[in-house]
Amino acid sequence: MELKNMVALVARSGRQLQRYNKGNRQVVGCIPYRIKGNKEKNLEDALEVLVISAQRKGKGMLFPKGGWESDESITDAALRESVEEAGVFGTVEGILGKWHFKSKGNKKSYEGYMFPLQVEEQLDVWPEKNIRQRVWVSVPKAKEVCQQSWMKEALDLLVKRLESSKD
Repeated sequence: MELKNMVALVARSGRQLQRYNKGNRQVVGCIPYRIKGNKEKNLEDALEVLVISAQRKGKGMLFPKGGWESDESITDAALRESVEEAGVFGTVEGILGKWHFKSKGNKKSYEGYMFPLQVEEQLDVWPEKNIRQRVWVSVPKAKEVCQQSWMKEALDLLVKRLESSKD
């Protein structure tokens, strides 16, 4: 997908194209990240991740994620969600994993996939700018503010991957 085609996009809504697997809604998301300074010295100090506010007030911060629809690849869906919810664009890297979880509110079952997104561009205007805040934080801060345990597990996997790639 090209950025110029996505920026004009209004956030998708509705569930007509939503994917399900054995009754579990399939969702996909990204952990947007950037490395500042010298990662050779200490990756944890150099690594920043982008968290966004949940749509519902009081539900804390999380990583961009949403429904994977039948007319798009899994990586296109991950990138679309990052642009829609967080206003960032970049390279979607190899999958971190798949998790099964239930929503806290309605107890529905989900199958969630997470990818790292190495951020290349941060947009000033994006589809959900008026309903979400975004903030770059350290990994420990992200673990503190993120409400979703499966997202924290994905973050741990990202850190391990980045640490092993610097050797």
